[in-house]
Amino acid sequence: MFITKKHISRRSVLRGMGVTLALPLLDSMVPAQTPLRRTAAYPRSRLACLEMVHGSAGSSEAGKHYWSPAQDGSNFDFSYILEPLAPFREFITIVSGTDSRQAEAFAPKEVGADHFRSSAVFLTAAHPKQTAGSDVFNSVSIDQLYAQQFGQDTPLPSIELCIENVDPGNTCGWAYGCVYTNTISWASPTTPLPMTINPRVAFENLFGGEGPAARAARGRERPANRSILDGITPDATRLQGQLGASDRSRLNKYLGDIREIEERIETIEKHNSSGEKRELAAAPIGVPDSWEQHVKLMFDLQVLAFAAEITRVSTFKMSQDVSDRVFPESGVKRPFHSLSHHFEKPSEIAEFAKLNRYHVGLIPYFLEKLKSTPDGDGSLLDHSLILYGSPMGDSHTHSHRRVPLFLAGHACGGVKGNLHCACKADTPQANALLTVMHKLGVGIDRVGDSTGEIPI
Repeated sequence: MFITKKHISRRSVLRGMGVTLALPLLDSMVPAQTPLRRTAAYPRSRLACLEMVHGSAGSSEAGKHYWSPAQDGSNFDFSYILEPLAPFREFITIVSGTDSRQAEAFAPKEVGADHFRSSAVFLTAAHPKQTAGSDVFNSVSIDQLYAQQFGQDTPLPSIELCIENVDPGNTCGWAYGCVYTNTISWASPTTPLPMTINPRVAFENLFGGEGPAARAARGRERPANRSILDGITPDATRLQGQLGASDRSRLNKYLGDIREIEERIETIEKHNSSGEKRELAAAPIGVPDSWEQHVKLMFDLQVLAFAAEITRVSTFKMSQDVSDRVFPESGVKRPFHSLSHHFEKPSEIAEFAKLNRYHVGLIPYFLEKLKSTPDGDGSLLDHSLILYGSPMGDSHTHSHRRVPLFLAGHACGGVKGNLHCACKADTPQANALLTVMHKLGVGIDRVGDSTGEIPI
């Protein structure tokens, strides 16, 4: 290989019965004596968009720094809510002071419906049509703008995940169909993309499993205790014989991580089918009762999907508007939505901030996994851009001003990090979305009601 410059294709896969498994980037996929940046194997940025509903304590009040740091620029101190991100300071870009005005009521009949159109605005910065019928109308979300340009050469252009959902055929309130609250991803103004709540379904979609229905249709049902990796063992053994020591180690870790996730899902399914009382009785069998366990599983699936470039684009809706879920691990006993209506009481705002901090505190798990995963000449975190935020500011007043938002990752050098960008009053949140698109190489002039870029 060193002399002839022969190498394994970046699109090599492992095949077995009913399984086609993509591979992570290996040294053997780069032609010998050729700089990685000059090859087709050079990684392209991954984009992950994460929504947490109900805004944030103090986010919409100038001078109160539960969310936004007090200092602008690079010499900022992390706020109480964002402090869990401090170990990743060099990768963090906090954007404060932007407004998601397209989520506001445009007509008297829309007043009060903020919760039921907010998610539709998060990544589109467009005002969704008020309808409970099938004639929904919004705009293309930024994840899909990126997928349309840079996701067509991967097995899946994008993946859409969630933690909670409701029947999208229902009306959620104020004549808005639940489809608006159930997704943050729109492939076209009339095409909302459904989000996957079940880790088993997400796993099978990503890693080549056909699913029980497809296997049963062709008469070959995989035993419950058999891994999807069993079928690719001969192909994996053959490939390992062609690899150097570092590539063998990387491949073994990748396959081990897939199996570890598969075992966690199997454990959840076994527990949920045992007959014991479930907290989430209506949830699919693969969904754990623990929010934290569910979120971590979905993060792990995204990391492995990014590592093998099964996809470069993910959206993850981490809660549902008006959810009254309780998060025991947070130490907060109040339900989520009711606590967000804190009536400006300092003690309740502080309690809500504690819950916000807990939610943000799960993001370092994702960032550490990305940072510790090699990807060409850096890590997945070097080559990713993660957007986390909410289309609400102060949920008590249903305000969409000064919404909480931060970015993580370097986007292949496009975003420096270690920055708090305090935007001028009346800056559209769409400016942040447009900036993200430009940093990722999507050449568009406008997103929603954007008026320009933000200086990051």
